Amino acid sequence: MSDTVERVTYWHRDLPPIDAEIIGEHTLEAASRHVPGTLSHRDDLWRTCYDDLMKQAEVRVAQEVTRLGGHYAHVFDEAIDVGRDEVRNEAWLRGRFSYVLYQRRACVAAAEPH
Repeated sequence: MSDTVERVTYWHRDLPPIDAEIIGEHTLEAASRHVPGTLSHRDDLWRTCYDDLMKQAEVRVAQEVTRLGGHYAHVFDEAIDVGRDEVRNEAWLRGRFSYVLYQRRACVAAAEPH
């Protein structure tokens, strides 16, 4: 058994393995953790939220790939905006990610009726 972890998510210009067959197109949403909604250190807070959003998106994509019976996802589009809660003085990033779901070719052929 190999010690390498198989990659599931391929972002933008990265493409999944050549043996992958498209089985659908999907969209999911993810959010970063909440941070103080202050203007001080705004760039640092943006980077913190962005890094966390991308980690959350990676987890969500992997979950959806498994749930939908695929092996890989190619994220081809993302839209990121800011969420704010004025009462709690918090801010966070929200992302919407569109991806193509792939399955290994051998698995697609095995699932087809004979």
